[in-house]
Amino acid sequence: MPSWQEILIRLALASVFGALVGLERERRDRTAGMRTHMMVCVGSTLVMLVSAFGFSDVLGTPHIDLDPSRIAAQVISGIGFIGAGTILFSKQGTIRGLTTASGLWTVAAIGLATGGGMYFAALATTIIALIILWGLQSIEVKFSQKFKQKTLRVVTKPNVDLGEILDKILDQDKIEMSSLFIDKSTDEYIIQIKLEDSNSSKIINCITELQNSPTIKEVHWNQ
Repeated sequence: MPSWQEILIRLALASVFGALVGLERERRDRTAGMRTHMMVCVGSTLVMLVSAFGFSDVLGTPHIDLDPSRIAAQVISGIGFIGAGTILFSKQGTIRGLTTASGLWTVAAIGLATGGGMYFAALATTIIALIILWGLQSIEVKFSQKFKQKTLRVVTKPNVDLGEILDKILDQDKIEMSSLFIDKSTDEYIIQIKLEDSNSSKIINCITELQNSPTIKEVHWNQ
C-alpha cells in the first residue's frame, strides 16, 4: 500500500497532466475544457489506486482471488459515456467533438498510468497528446483544406418543384457532385450536396442564381 504522500503525489500529478491537455481544449472553446479533463484524469488515478491497493487487507484470505486490473479496466469502457456527450451532430450533417472525445479517452489512460506509478509513461503521453492537439493542428488544416469536399446546402420553401431546383444545380458545367442528401419536412426541403474540387466561378454563379430564386429560403456554401 503506498504512503499517503505517494497517493497525494499521484493525484496531484494526474490533475496537472489533465489540466495541460484540458487547457488546449479550453483554448479551442470545446465542450470539455480544463476542469473536465482534470476530473477525468484524477478520477481515473483514484480508480487505479483502488483497483491496485484498495483490497490489500483481504489478500491472503482463503477463497479470495482478486484481479487488480478488473476495476481499472472499467474506466476504458465507462469513459465512452462522457466522450459520447462531447460529440455533436449538427443539422448540416457536420460531426464535431471527436478530437475532444479521444482526448478524454487519452486523459483517462494517463490517469490510470499515473495511479499505477508509471510517471514517465504518463508524462510522455501528456506531451505527445499536446503535440498532436496543438503542434500538428496547422499541418492538419493545411492538408485537410486541400482534400476537403465543399458542401452546398439549400433550404427551399414548401411546395416547390424539387426537380427544377436540382436541375439548376446539377446542370452546371464543371461541377462534380460526390453525394446528394435530401431531407423533407412539413414546410421545407433541405438539399445538401457534397462537391469535388470544382470550378469556383461556376459554383458562385449557381449560388447567385439560387439566391435570386423566389422558391429558395437559404443557401449555405461551406468551403
